[in-house]
Amino acid sequence: QVQLVESGGGLVQAGDSLRLSCQASGRTFSNYRMGWFRQAPGKEREFVAAISSSGTLTYYVDSVKGRFTISRDNAKNTAYLQMNSLKAEDTAVYYCAADLASGVWNYRVPEEYDYWGQGTQVTVSS
Repeated sequence: QVQLVESGGGLVQAGDSLRLSCQASGRTFSNYRMGWFRQAPGKEREFVAAISSSGTLTYYVDSVKGRFTISRDNAKNTAYLQMNSLKAEDTAVYYCAADLASGVWNYRVPEEYDYWGQGTQVTVSS
């Protein structure tokens, strides 16, 4: 079993920055591939960013490229999402997720992930 706890959300103004954290426990964190997703009211859950287990590979949805950075610290069992130049359309509940599988990775697909956090609200006022 893996437990994921997100933190770092809040209410900010457009152009501000936030850093989300995802603290993992329960298994060897360095074995997981990690992803961040978000869900706005009335919309489906959307892929935001993903990072390989070693941290060497990262992937982003086009709308956040150049503004968001995903990273991880395997020694601290924590994944991060640094969000800069926030926009009103970034407003959503943000979730981290862990994928224990190996091989081909459909990182954009929520069903690929085995464990999810409870989410943290990010609200960006314009």
